[in-house]
Amino acid sequence: MNRIGLWISSLLVGVALLSSTLFVVDQRQFGVVYALGQIKEVITEPGLHFKLPPPLQNVNYIDKRLLTLDSPDNEPMLTAEKQRVVIDWYVRWRITDPQAYIRNVGLDERAGTSQLNRVVRNAFQEEINKRTVKELLSLKREELMNDVKKAVMDVVKGAKPWGVDVIDVRITRADYVDTITESVYRRMEAERKRVANELRSTGGAEGEKIRADADRQREVTVANAYRDAQKIKGEGDAQAARLYAESFGKDPQFAQFYRSLEAYKASFASKSDVMVLDPSSSEFFKGMRSSGAGSTSRK
Repeated sequence: MNRIGLWISSLLVGVALLSSTLFVVDQRQFGVVYALGQIKEVITEPGLHFKLPPPLQNVNYIDKRLLTLDSPDNEPMLTAEKQRVVIDWYVRWRITDPQAYIRNVGLDERAGTSQLNRVVRNAFQEEINKRTVKELLSLKREELMNDVKKAVMDVVKGAKPWGVDVIDVRITRADYVDTITESVYRRMEAERKRVANELRSTGGAEGEKIRADADRQREVTVANAYRDAQKIKGEGDAQAARLYAESFGKDPQFAQFYRSLEAYKASFASKSDVMVLDPSSSEFFKGMRSSGAGSTSRK
C-alpha cells in the first residue's frame, strides 16, 4: 500500500516537474527565457517549448504587436512667438529586439511607454519652439510630425538601441491653453456680433428702401388707376349725356316726365323723409296730377 502511494506521489512530482519545463508562446508575444537572471533565449515563433524547471530557468513574455502611446497630459508648450499651446498626439510603436529592449529599457511594455513618452514630448517641445502657431495649424504640421519622428528615432536607435521601431507620430489636436482660448472665443463672439449687427442694420435699411419704393409704386399705381377710372367715367358720362340729349330732343314731354320720375325717386328714397307741399299749386306733383287727370278722363 505504501509502495502504491509512493508511486502515485512520484508520478505527481514528475508531472509537476514536466509541466514546469513546458511553456506556450502566443503568436502575439515574444518568449524570453532567463537562466539565473540572464537572458538565455528569445523565442519568436509561437508554439510549445521546453526549458529547465525553476529556479534554473524562468520565462517572461513581451508583446510583439503594434502598440499605441497617447499623450498622457496637456501641459502647455511654447511656440516661436511665445504662445502657449496644448497638443494631443499619439505614437505607434513596436518592440523588435527583446534582448536590447530588456537590457536598455525594461522588462515590460510599461517601461518603454514611460521612456518613449518623455522622448516624444521633448521632441515635440523642441520642434514647436521653432514654429509659429500658423505653421502648427497649416500644412507644415506634416513636416513637424516627420521631424519629431526623426528625432525620436535618433534616440531609440542611438548608442544604446532600445530594440523598438517607431512606426508613426501624429498630432490629433492643437489648441491654445484654456485662458487664451476663452479670450479668443470672446473676440470671435464680439466680431460675429459686430458682423451680425452690421448685417441687420444693412438689412433694415434695405427693407425700408424696398418698402418705400413699394409704397411709391402703390401710390403711383392707385393714382394712375384713379385717373384712368375718372377718364373712363367722364367719357361714359359724356356719352350718356349725349344719348340722353338725343333721346330727350326727340320727345321733350317724355324728357320732362322722366326727370319728374327721377325727382320722385330721389325724394321718396327714405321712409323717414317728410315733405310739406300743396299738391294743387306745386309744380312738383304736376306729373302726378297730369297722370291722374288723364286716367280720370279715360274713365
